[in-house]
Amino acid sequence: MILSNNLNKILIIDFGSQFTQLIARRIRELGIFSEIISHKKAKNIKLFNKEIKGIILSGGPLNVYDSNKFKFNKKILNLNIPILGICFGHQIICKVLGGKVKKSKYREFGSAIVKKKNKSKLVINFFNKMQTSKVWMSHADQVSKLPKDFSAIASTKNSKYTIIENHKKNFYGVQFHPEVTHTNKGKILLKNFVIKICNAKRNWSSKHQKIKLINDVRKQVGKEKVICGLSGGVDSSVVAQLLSKAIGKKLTCIFVNTGLLRKNEEKQVIKTFKKELKINLIYVNAENEFIKKLKNVSEPEKKRKIIGNLFIKIFERYANKIKKVKFLAQGTLYPDLIESKSVTGSQTSKIKSHHNVGGLPKKMKLKLVEPLKFLFKDEVRKLGLELNLSQDLVFRHPFPGPGLAIRMPGLITSQKIKILKEADFYFINELKKNNLYNKIWQAYAALLPVKTVGVMGDNRTYEHICLLRAITSEDGMTADFFNFRKDFMQTVSNKIINNIKGINRVVYDVTSKPPSTIELE
Repeated sequence: MILSNNLNKILIIDFGSQFTQLIARRIRELGIFSEIISHKKAKNIKLFNKEIKGIILSGGPLNVYDSNKFKFNKKILNLNIPILGICFGHQIICKVLGGKVKKSKYREFGSAIVKKKNKSKLVINFFNKMQTSKVWMSHADQVSKLPKDFSAIASTKNSKYTIIENHKKNFYGVQFHPEVTHTNKGKILLKNFVIKICNAKRNWSSKHQKIKLINDVRKQVGKEKVICGLSGGVDSSVVAQLLSKAIGKKLTCIFVNTGLLRKNEEKQVIKTFKKELKINLIYVNAENEFIKKLKNVSEPEKKRKIIGNLFIKIFERYANKIKKVKFLAQGTLYPDLIESKSVTGSQTSKIKSHHNVGGLPKKMKLKLVEPLKFLFKDEVRKLGLELNLSQDLVFRHPFPGPGLAIRMPGLITSQKIKILKEADFYFINELKKNNLYNKIWQAYAALLPVKTVGVMGDNRTYEHICLLRAITSEDGMTADFFNFRKDFMQTVSNKIINNIKGINRVVYDVTSKPPSTIELE
């Protein structure tokens, strides 16, 4: 089945913002297909076909006068397609069309109040009764003079041209970021642009997404064989099922037991994929190899690199046993990419490496298939249901590729892994028993590299601290801690301490993301 040629599309031109994918996500939430391309690729005007109903220019870390660092194809402005510029994109529109942009006397970072000055389709239902709205800013430059035929729609205390429009051309610009949740009615503004201005039809769904991704895989792989890195988590499970639907028996899944998995995970994976879904599955018990490689290693990035490199080497080892394999499939998601490197080659800040991203050997023999790399977790779950995976599997909490290694700061030992598996098991079981599991985005137990004195009976103990983390989130980009009842926390703490030798203290992490990350390392 091929996607309809009549499928409406919003094209997002990326200039290096870490929020670009959030724009795409918001558009897809409206039931409209969106696609991101680098500003470097936007020079090819042939990409702009009749399916494109609107164009959004993203934010970015540069300023509009760094023309040697970015290119903007001015021909885009002559396509008779509605355009919305966000932050840096807003400034680009103004500069290219004859306006002026300068350094702001007062920079705006964080929340700001924008006040309405004129009517516009873009801001229908965006303002409150006081004709104001709370938005999220992140800029040091600002538009100081509007291009010809543009008018100011709204302003802030420090930014005169916060929202602008050229009604005749259907060009719009906003200095803030409507795609982030900190902008109160940002979704409404994006909806106005896409629906009321672009007249895009809502003909995109998880079913369409499934069809598109299956076709993408078939196009990339052709008749070649693929090995899939299966961990048992949501992401790799969805990838495995997607590839199974796309290429059938040309897929072989390799499940590597690193020894860093959750309790009984290897048994569950074998049962689901080999026995129930009838997917070709090779089980590799590499526990001893990983533990040996990680001996005396405590630095987080080094752990990730070691795990990533060894993981791929094992794949290559088993790929050599299967004739004519050219592709390796992975469950990389967009949050993995934006925290590791720029997706489009633009200048973004690296936060951490992921074993599916930054840890890949430079001379890897297999080509990568990463069909989920532009999706967020909630989109992956919807896709999993569309692929007929079970609710229990699809709504399983995220689990990092490096596994328990990054939930165990400091040195890794077999004994500490055993302790941590049991602690995590008790925590998750209590969540399920109390109907809390599906209310939480991600929860886990961690083992801190600190021992403390305790008293059990009449005996002095000197054992590990177990840290519990449970967060709520929309997309994994930002997160808040889950507010448990006191009696629940007491129950979990008692069960962990009473049943697991090696832990005498339980603490709860109440840090949000940012400033912290979801995982400890």
